[in-house]
Amino acid sequence: MGRMAIFPPKPQMPAQPAPARTMPTPAAAPTLAADDVKQAKALADRIRARFSQTLIGQEHLRESLILTMVAGGHILIESVPGLAKTTAAQTLATSVSGTFKRIQCTPDLMPSDIVGTQVFDFATQKFTTQVGPIHANFVLLDEINRSNAKTQSAMLEAMAEGASTIGGERIALPKPFMVVATQNPIEEEGTFALPEAQMDRFMMKAIMNYPTADEEKRMLALITRRGSDMLDPLQLQGDRLSIRDVEFLRAAAKRVYVSDAIMQYAVDIAATSRGAGSHPVQGLGSLVRLGASPRASIALVRIGQANALLKGREYVIPEDVKSVVADVLRHRLVLTFEALADGVTADQVIDRIVQAVPVP
Repeated sequence: MGRMAIFPPKPQMPAQPAPARTMPTPAAAPTLAADDVKQAKALADRIRARFSQTLIGQEHLRESLILTMVAGGHILIESVPGLAKTTAAQTLATSVSGTFKRIQCTPDLMPSDIVGTQVFDFATQKFTTQVGPIHANFVLLDEINRSNAKTQSAMLEAMAEGASTIGGERIALPKPFMVVATQNPIEEEGTFALPEAQMDRFMMKAIMNYPTADEEKRMLALITRRGSDMLDPLQLQGDRLSIRDVEFLRAAAKRVYVSDAIMQYAVDIAATSRGAGSHPVQGLGSLVRLGASPRASIALVRIGQANALLKGREYVIPEDVKSVVADVLRHRLVLTFEALADGVTADQVIDRIVQAVPVP
């Protein structure tokens, strides 16, 4: 079987003139200029330079945050307490000259605390709308799994529709809008499991691990030189990106060329997780109760485009997609009770899926 084309096809002149009457075809996406690719890579390097002043190690988390921002999605970060989840999220948000709000989630947090509410003004005898902290370009939902189900549903509306409803009035959220949520592992006390619909709205889920001994020592040296345990964004060196820069990155990523072979690769991965596809994994039905939705294949393509752009390419290669499969799928797979009892993890299942689906 021949290999499908991955690189953008070269334009060819037609052998003979087209018929007089033809069906209209959709306009092709504008090609990405080399200068745009170079500018996008330079903007990403400016963000990485700010991360180097606040975070030691955790390169995978840093890249996941940047990729999600460029792809126009939301990200969920999970780890045990004390691994700088909040610092990483705050560094990304303060690298851009947009509005930033932090919401500390607790069990008694109400939807009006994050969305906003209507307040009666006795002077005018009318209700006035006060928007909540969710109305910002970058929103940090700290320990999102400590909020109750009613509050989580309000967050879902904002993430899914880019708007919130206050007193029956629909108010659009600012653009760009990105949610960076953190959570402790679900087995920690005082947490509420996020529903599958909420999980599926996150484009990626990054897992943070403990730093190595050398990284922890470098972290202590960084804090000692800084003279404070708290992060002060005003003391960071380097220019911040503007809102226009972020919009440029997102628009450029959408113009990165994606071949039919790459699209088929993303579809095959998502379909295989559901027990379908042309390369099924034997015994997957006993491990996975609910596979990845089509939103997963969309995320794979979008993240693949952002990955290619930040690596200086105007086209997607299989590695751009393959390297992010775990981050895109791990929170979308619902394992069976038997798999959980046997200690099987979502990452182990994803590894089997990636091995089963051939790379184009």
